[in-house]
Amino acid sequence: MEAFKLMKELKANCEQEMFYLPKESGLNLIESTTEQGKGISAKCRDAKVEDLWSLTSFFGYSTETFVLAVNLLDRFLAIIKAQPKHLACIAISCLHIATTVVEEECNVASSNELLRISQCKFTVSDLSRMEKIVSEKLNFQFKAITALTFLRLYRAIALSHTSHRKEVLNPDKLEAQLKACLCRIAFSKAKPSVLALSLLTQEIESSQSADLLEIAQRIQTHLRVPKPELQRWRGLVAQCLDRYSSPECSKPDHRKLVWVVSRRTAQNLHSSYCSVPELPTIPEAGWDENEGDDWSEELSSGEESLSSSLGSDAEGPYFPAHFHRLGRKHQAA
Repeated sequence: MEAFKLMKELKANCEQEMFYLPKESGLNLIESTTEQGKGISAKCRDAKVEDLWSLTSFFGYSTETFVLAVNLLDRFLAIIKAQPKHLACIAISCLHIATTVVEEECNVASSNELLRISQCKFTVSDLSRMEKIVSEKLNFQFKAITALTFLRLYRAIALSHTSHRKEVLNPDKLEAQLKACLCRIAFSKAKPSVLALSLLTQEIESSQSADLLEIAQRIQTHLRVPKPELQRWRGLVAQCLDRYSSPECSKPDHRKLVWVVSRRTAQNLHSSYCSVPELPTIPEAGWDENEGDDWSEELSSGEESLSSSLGSDAEGPYFPAHFHRLGRKHQAA
């Protein structure tokens, strides 16, 4: 009964997936744009998606948030001829929209926090205006059927037949592989159902599980995915994952987002992300009021001199331990 419901859901998603694909002609234009050109190149787009991956890991957002943000970004870039200088604002806007759709309200970072951490040079009002533009151009269709939708469905279908093979289809590993693929614009042209099936069969074959491979083949037959099409995308997935696992590959690293900040800057950060700086110990005896006044003035003037930008070598607390723990938690992703 459960398998029947899953297959019915799978069929419904397959019928709808085409409505959430980026316009292919727009993606082709991005791929043909050189880095010296006036438009956004594929390399610029890929680098910005890697930044989004870092930010989602940094804030502890889900894979669904990242995948939706990339989908919104590609759908927008495929219909609007944007300039490279606007790409950062567009990408952050798509991420912020995705977080409001997917995440719990209490877990969504404010616009101010998002801009501070991403180190973008535009303002909150710029971000709001861009969100409005993105929303209107996408007709406010934020929820999308993505490769992650199918990847989770395929895994659920497989486990409904062979629940003892849970360890083979590790969801964290599959989702990490999907993230790596989405950092390359070529995979935005693939049907989400085919891309997810390519990732699934790639993982099943590496585990040499005959029963799971049979289930994957049944799914392929049910969806009527041509064998040449699946083989083509499987080859591209294999190449992408091989490059991504190589030491030469520059992977998204959210540890780059950890800075030393001055006391004054730290105090301006959100209270939940800011640790209280240590104050000098007040002596219990021999306190002199005049001396105390001088000390207060000295501390005040000292903090004025620390009003430097992020990355300052001035004395001050590091980014809170909460962020370091969060970074280590998501490093495997």
